[in-house]
Amino acid sequence: MFERMREDIQSVFHRDPAARNAFEVLTCYPGLHAIWLHRVAHACWGMGWKWLGRLVSTFSRWLTGIEIHPGAKIGRRFFIDHGMGIVIGETAEIGNDVTLYQGVTLGGTSWNKGKRHPTLEDGVVVGAGAKVLGPFTVGAGAKIGSNAVVTKAVPAGATAVGIPGRIIAKEADEQEAKRQAIAEKYGFDAYGLGQDMPDPVARAIGQLLDHLQAVDERLEGMCRALTALGSDYCAKKLPELRDEDFAGVKGEGESSPR
Repeated sequence: MFERMREDIQSVFHRDPAARNAFEVLTCYPGLHAIWLHRVAHACWGMGWKWLGRLVSTFSRWLTGIEIHPGAKIGRRFFIDHGMGIVIGETAEIGNDVTLYQGVTLGGTSWNKGKRHPTLEDGVVVGAGAKVLGPFTVGAGAKIGSNAVVTKAVPAGATAVGIPGRIIAKEADEQEAKRQAIAEKYGFDAYGLGQDMPDPVARAIGQLLDHLQAVDERLEGMCRALTALGSDYCAKKLPELRDEDFAGVKGEGESSPR
């Protein structure tokens, strides 16, 4: 028991830079208090003392502002930051190293008995105000954006944002890889900003690279068609770009686009 408590305290230091010392964590972190009281409530629930488990859960809610049903299953190093307004339903399952921020709901969408609440695998992070509703799985290492409303499964390592929740990480990674490939092809070494950077110039450059990729694919298709018709036009090489070609457009001390 004491080993688990030490582990919980260490998890606060690992994920909250505002934590200064163990005494402060022990006395001033309601998320930690809610987790420890839940373990008592869950033990009572498992032994068949349902009313006592609900009583401990209700006391925890009154004390911390965090409502965790005693039937919920929670793994190791679970971290609740701030915590006010968090609601975790009876059939929710939470893996190891999961982080929840204030206002999160792990709720259900049905009044039927059985599994009604989500399962969060190891390393999941759920942002402030997010609602994860339904008996599906959020894969290991996935992230739920603040105020998102997620009603479908989220793959491992993906990010879900918006209302209703939509997956963006894998799509963005694939698009970013395509952009990087086309940038390297045309010698655009300066393109180093990711898609998630709120930079209008980077966004415009990304759209230009998308357009170049589309034009490239169309030209390659036309070349294949011409070659099939017996033309050798596409066998001709394009002229190489030289630094002298940019002498009039680059300033002093600047390098070429290559």
